[in-house]
Amino acid sequence: MKALCVYSGGLDSMLAAELIRAQGIDVLALFFETPFFTSEKARKSAREMDLSFKVVNIARRHLEIVKHPKHGYGNNMNPCIDCHALMFRIAGEMLEQEGADFVFSGEVLGQRPMSQNKRSLSLIAQESGIEGLLLRPLSAKNLPPTIPEEKGWIIRDLLMDFQGRSRKPQMELAKKLNVNTYPSPAGGCLLTENAFSLRLKDLFSARHDPELREIEILKLGRHFRLDTNTKAVVGRNKRENEALTALANNKHVLLVAMSVPGPTVLITGDYSNKSLELAAEITVAYSDAKVGQNISVRVIGESGGEIPVTGVRDKAEFRNYMI
Repeated sequence: MKALCVYSGGLDSMLAAELIRAQGIDVLALFFETPFFTSEKARKSAREMDLSFKVVNIARRHLEIVKHPKHGYGNNMNPCIDCHALMFRIAGEMLEQEGADFVFSGEVLGQRPMSQNKRSLSLIAQESGIEGLLLRPLSAKNLPPTIPEEKGWIIRDLLMDFQGRSRKPQMELAKKLNVNTYPSPAGGCLLTENAFSLRLKDLFSARHDPELREIEILKLGRHFRLDTNTKAVVGRNKRENEALTALANNKHVLLVAMSVPGPTVLITGDYSNKSLELAAEITVAYSDAKVGQNISVRVIGESGGEIPVTGVRDKAEFRNYMI
């Protein structure tokens, strides 16, 4: 028998996988990757556990629920209920092709106020389309029996009754199961971060159907909304300057100060001459140029050319444009 684990790579999902493997069931860990959370931590922990592991990119389907979550957002742009339901739905769609019989996760009842209370767990299971086949081993004894338990595939008495936010029960179980190396608890999802969420809201307000490339750009630099149609992204270091250059396409313009070290600035949207001049002023303000100095900015992209900036201004003057 085989089960699919919706796997984050954190301690809870590691313990859930060990509990199911301890009952003689093969486990394939699935990590559902999007621009908002990546697989490095999960890949590492699965390797340390010698756990079969597979990354499934769900970026397009996930972006649609981020834009229009049926059950709303958490504190920022995190549609946790819809996100979890989507992952379990996709896992359910994969059961036949992977030769698996049920799906499980490391969710713990009451650990997260929005997505892991009893009502939310039930709602997620219903909306996943695999309600009876979705098992939460760490809190199973506090939840209604699932098909794997009722049919004897899984022995319910060997599952856990964890509940609440305390990590002590998990840490004690980790010792018993010889799970000695695991990551410290951390969010890992950019949608829970306030600064990133503000940038994403701004992108959605400007672009109804953004490209995945535009989501990647949100992770870099300082962002300035120049006008309704135009945004400037200012690289903060060499790595970000190079990343912005790599992400630019023929729809973008890049700006760089010509005679002093400074950032690469990427312009997105339908820019005007006025917004391009403002972006040039921001470019030199964040360069090594001195306030009051005259500097020219090179335009790389559709039009090319140079923009002279007379009298470099202090970067603090542009903070009201910052997202």
